[in-house]
Amino acid sequence: MAGYDFDLLVIGAGSGGVRAARMSAAQGIKVGIIEDRYWGGTCVNVGCVPKKLYSYAAHFAEDFADAAGYGWSISKPEFSWPTLRDNRAAEILRLNGVYNRLLEGSGVQRIEGRGKILSAHTVQVGDKTWSSERLLIATGSWPFIPDFPGAEFCITSNEIFDLPEFPKRFLVYGGGYIAVEFASIFNGLGAETTLVYRGDKVLRGFDEEARSFAQDEIKGHGISLLLGCEILRIDRHLNALAVTLSDGRTLEVDAVLSATGRRGNVTDLGLENVGIKTNKNGEITVDTNFCTTIPSIYALGDVTGGPQLTPVALAEAMTLVHNLYSEEENRVMDYANIPTAVFCHPNIGTVGLSEEKAREVYKSIRVYSTRFKPMRNTLSGNEGRCLMKLVVDDASDKVVGCHVVGADAGELVQGIGIAVKAGLTKADFDATIGIHPTSAEELVTLRTLTRR
Repeated sequence: MAGYDFDLLVIGAGSGGVRAARMSAAQGIKVGIIEDRYWGGTCVNVGCVPKKLYSYAAHFAEDFADAAGYGWSISKPEFSWPTLRDNRAAEILRLNGVYNRLLEGSGVQRIEGRGKILSAHTVQVGDKTWSSERLLIATGSWPFIPDFPGAEFCITSNEIFDLPEFPKRFLVYGGGYIAVEFASIFNGLGAETTLVYRGDKVLRGFDEEARSFAQDEIKGHGISLLLGCEILRIDRHLNALAVTLSDGRTLEVDAVLSATGRRGNVTDLGLENVGIKTNKNGEITVDTNFCTTIPSIYALGDVTGGPQLTPVALAEAMTLVHNLYSEEENRVMDYANIPTAVFCHPNIGTVGLSEEKAREVYKSIRVYSTRFKPMRNTLSGNEGRCLMKLVVDDASDKVVGCHVVGADAGELVQGIGIAVKAGLTKADFDATIGIHPTSAEELVTLRTLTRR
């Protein structure tokens, strides 16, 4: 639009912001994108990608132990934290370059620095001001640390990947997916790991049967779960941290990871200059077209308080760009039946409704579930078990939920996610021939009703 530097100026170069910028530029829109820290966002730099790499690393200890039952004689393995840390850093640096080349190749102008909104059409970066017909806020979220004495000794998921030394005694504070993932990772890498959580069970919001089963398996891997208590204070004693808990005990550890939630990344964003308000979690409210209370300013991704998942931000970006620059009918983002995974040990994969939520939505449901020791664990002597569960609407016979706890659950549930999204029935599952012998075949051979 005449008089502006850009047609669309994006603040935040994470998954959602980069996708929106590139797709808009591909349609001939003049686009700029502002980033002050992580090109590629949380996911690439301090989120999904490095976390999954560390999860792979942590699994090797169990693989080495299992190998003996299959005839492999292996000398005692040794883990090198600096090797893992530095190899991961090199891979993230490579991905940063990929993101930069993608933006430059699509014609998007990259602007380094913290963007501060001055008006409905202007953003300040350093000592320069840029104007745009539309602004898009895609600044993501930021780790939150509770306020208690010694909280400054906590690290977050931003710093965890680059610790100078491996913490032999590791404490995780929190009970969500980030907490249980990092507890599993550092336990697998050899740390004496404790998880402290104020609730009576980890993974609140997940299917109750699945979270109970996962919690038992996590404990079986050697993680100490201290539930129903909180951290009162942390004190530094020489090279260790003394963590005082609400149940009266004090633990001495080498590192404390605070995984107690994330807040919208809106600090110094200038929202007050245009009257955009946030909720208590720093999240921006938007309508179904991702528009804020200011008609020229949009927002998407974690900063809007939706599911904190990279694929969700990507889908939101594609929906927004379609609605802004396509002549076709507007689309509405569909948040139903989003598959997701928790990369704890064992993995959790889930799509659709939990059994508890299905009971609220449908008049009558059927539940099919099975627990068993995977074939891989038979010769190894590994005591790990897996859970597979289908939730079915009785009236329509549609599978409305699937929950898996076990090895590679995320890989398995991605395919089941298609079936649930397509509205396939339990009869469709039953008519599908299984792949034998696999754990996944259990999902198409569940014939015995567990409960109504």
